[in-house]
Amino acid sequence: MKGMAGPRLLVVHTSSNKAAANGMSPSSPSPFLGLSRCLWLLAFLALLTCASFLTVFSTARASAAAAYQATTLLAAAAASSGAAATATASAGGLPRYVFDALVQYAAAAGNATGCMPEPDVRAIASVLRRRAPCNLLVFGLGGETPLWRALNHGGRTVFLDENPFYVEHLEGRHPGLEAYDVAYATAVRELPGLLDAARAARAAECRPVQNLLFSECRLAINDLPNQLYDVAWDVILVDGPRGFAEGSPGRMSAIYSAAVMARTKGVETEVLVHDYEREVERACGREFLCEENRVAATSTPSLAHFRVRGGAAANREAFCGPPAGKVN
Repeated sequence: MKGMAGPRLLVVHTSSNKAAANGMSPSSPSPFLGLSRCLWLLAFLALLTCASFLTVFSTARASAAAAYQATTLLAAAAASSGAAATATASAGGLPRYVFDALVQYAAAAGNATGCMPEPDVRAIASVLRRRAPCNLLVFGLGGETPLWRALNHGGRTVFLDENPFYVEHLEGRHPGLEAYDVAYATAVRELPGLLDAARAARAAECRPVQNLLFSECRLAINDLPNQLYDVAWDVILVDGPRGFAEGSPGRMSAIYSAAVMARTKGVETEVLVHDYEREVERACGREFLCEENRVAATSTPSLAHFRVRGGAAANREAFCGPPAGKVN
């Protein structure tokens, strides 16, 4: 026995008796191991579900901004390339291929939420293609703001909006943007009363030809910078203010003021009214811009295009109908 003294190896065998006593095979896995695997699987599926939800949510939020961002980038590119390509431009406006590219990208984004529909974008662009570079007045700021400004390259584009903070925001994002805030004192629910008052004062405060700066008509916008009232606007786009709720300002004042500006200073002004399927836009368009001035070829179900004659051809007594003494 002494001859076996020295390093020894101790081998320990696990007893299978306890496992057998508990009804389990010695080689069967622990139940806790299976439970752990289930928990890991559930955690993985939950993480995958959250990731999918966040992806869908982010895509929905980004869809409305996609058109604005794309138009902004294209507008910046157009501004930088316009000077270099004036040889192919007409009368100092955008080169035709740049104009077409801007319209194409903006129209393609017209299916996104919050963007102007493609037919309306193309209809407005067709008017600007004929008139630009020109004096363009736009009621309302939005996703198409960089587009209208770019399509009128070489002309003057002025934007009016009800939100002074949004005006300041876009002026910071787009250096050189000319925009002013407007305080509206009307509401959509007041439409019937406002139309009745305008009709009653058509020969006085609410006449078709006048300087809005001094007007006492409730529908007149008279708080703009003075110099804007002296401009002969070639194109006026009414796409603001808000008009989707009873308490919204509505576009009664914008349409009335556009009609007076066109007749007072313009020779022939193209007036475009967006969201024409709504009651306010349709009623005021017919009242102050007149169906006989509507251009069917460039109108859509949600956009009305009017060609209003001013100066000596304007009717100074009524918005609609021929001037006195020119009845056929």
